[in-house]
Amino acid sequence: MDHVAYQSKLRHMLAGRESAFPDAEYDRRQRLLNRKMSDNGLDAILITHPSDIYYLTGYNTFEVSVHTALIYGPERCVLQVPSIETGPAIACARCDEVIGYRWEGPGEVLAPLADTLGSMGPRIGMDCWGGGLRPGIVDGLRQRLGRHELVDASGILASIKRVKSAVELECLHQSARITEAGILAARGAVAVGSTDNKVASAAAEAMIAAGSEFMSMQPIVVAGRRSSVIHTNHRRFTIADREPVFIELGSAWQRYTAPIMHTVVAGSETPDARMLKVFDTCRHVYERLLAAMRPGNTFGDAARVANEALRPIQDEVFFSGVFGYTVGAQFPPSWVEGSGFVAAGENDQFEENMVFHLPLCFRIPGVWGIGFSDTVRVGIDAAEPITRNDWRLTSSGH
Repeated sequence: MDHVAYQSKLRHMLAGRESAFPDAEYDRRQRLLNRKMSDNGLDAILITHPSDIYYLTGYNTFEVSVHTALIYGPERCVLQVPSIETGPAIACARCDEVIGYRWEGPGEVLAPLADTLGSMGPRIGMDCWGGGLRPGIVDGLRQRLGRHELVDASGILASIKRVKSAVELECLHQSARITEAGILAARGAVAVGSTDNKVASAAAEAMIAAGSEFMSMQPIVVAGRRSSVIHTNHRRFTIADREPVFIELGSAWQRYTAPIMHTVVAGSETPDARMLKVFDTCRHVYERLLAAMRPGNTFGDAARVANEALRPIQDEVFFSGVFGYTVGAQFPPSWVEGSGFVAAGENDQFEENMVFHLPLCFRIPGVWGIGFSDTVRVGIDAAEPITRNDWRLTSSGH
């Protein structure tokens, strides 16, 4: 049978069976988007980022490299997927219609996409800075929808997504417990003469056994000088005595991820004075951030406080400048939600139930890096951790 017949048979037996949340949660999200669209005078919006499609419909798949689109309007919600994704679309997504196209025939995408968008009104929004929106799609739509107004609606979902509902917070708490199990297993696997791969393997096994789905990023484990290079990962390197081993993990629960960073020094010797100085600064920055992340303050306000705490070592370490980023439901290749960043010049204000990962890793070039973090929720008076990291820099032999 072809994908059309497959869809028809599945719909009678499995429609919605894999949906992550009750209808009331999707209704809440769509009401908020409808309000945003009305404020911006939009009749429809084309959504192509996998996490945004999941957020609005529950569509969940590990295949996020192919063209997928949600054509969304207040009165109609249509999901376009390739033939190989018909199953997840029917089993997971809450939408009015699924439009399939042959996986091997991407040229079939434009006509039904343009027809559906064109039927929903004259003013159509697109996330021009979001993932998944291909230039060929944009050019083709402009040619076919010449009488329609195609406008940049980038970030229209950001302010909705970054304030988490009760069910979303529960997913993040579940992810936190699983991520903690991974950190515990990884710490136990750090040993002189072992490898970064073995530490990563222990972490992955523990998280999957504890209930993690496929993760948005693999376990990150890197030791010694390699830990001074941002965004390196395990590659069969042997761990030497007195080397710090940097670990960053994030499990997935209903696609929600609460990451943690942690560092262990290999061997039985106490971490040296320079390591402890960098760690103490890391802890101080973290504590100042928690106090500053409260409703009414801006993201930039918190970054300014954090930069003051970082000042004693700022000339000897590299730091990205981002003290926090929002997390929620994501897909590979990243767990970064991207709807908000704690960094200089960011003027959005904190609101209760925003959730941020605070990735505090300070790297001395060519020497090593020390990193610790928690995922935190913005409360009424300050931020509070969702994850429970052990904020001590210890050696693996102790």
